[in-house]
Amino acid sequence: MKLFTHISKGETGEDFTAKFLRKNKCKILDRNMRNKYSEIDIIAEDKEYIIFVEVKTRTGEGIIRPAEAVNLHKQQMIIRAAKHYLTYNNPTTKQPRFDVSEVFLTEKGKPYKINYIKNAFFQGGSYAVF
Repeated sequence: MKLFTHISKGETGEDFTAKFLRKNKCKILDRNMRNKYSEIDIIAEDKEYIIFVEVKTRTGEGIIRPAEAVNLHKQQMIIRAAKHYLTYNNPTTKQPRFDVSEVFLTEKGKPYKINYIKNAFFQGGSYAVF
């Protein structure tokens, strides 16, 4: 039996999330975009928003929700990477949105459930750029 690696688990979750977004009338702009600040799993857009998605994939359902892994430090890194992306790659007038996708897999690596959290976090405070 082939072991299901961390990388293949993550790719499976990202593929499942991309399909979910397309079904919900979003266009995928980029995947696994890396810059000096962080990596953004999926960048998509709909009529109103440019959407930065962090995908967390887990086998089975544990005590701690996958979204809890997107702590304040991770959020700040994603926000910085999104600012950089918007400045240098895709200037837009659309409002940015930061979502988290929780994907759950069977022991054999098949996705069976998605919990998609819109506006999972946002940049705020007196120093907000967006």
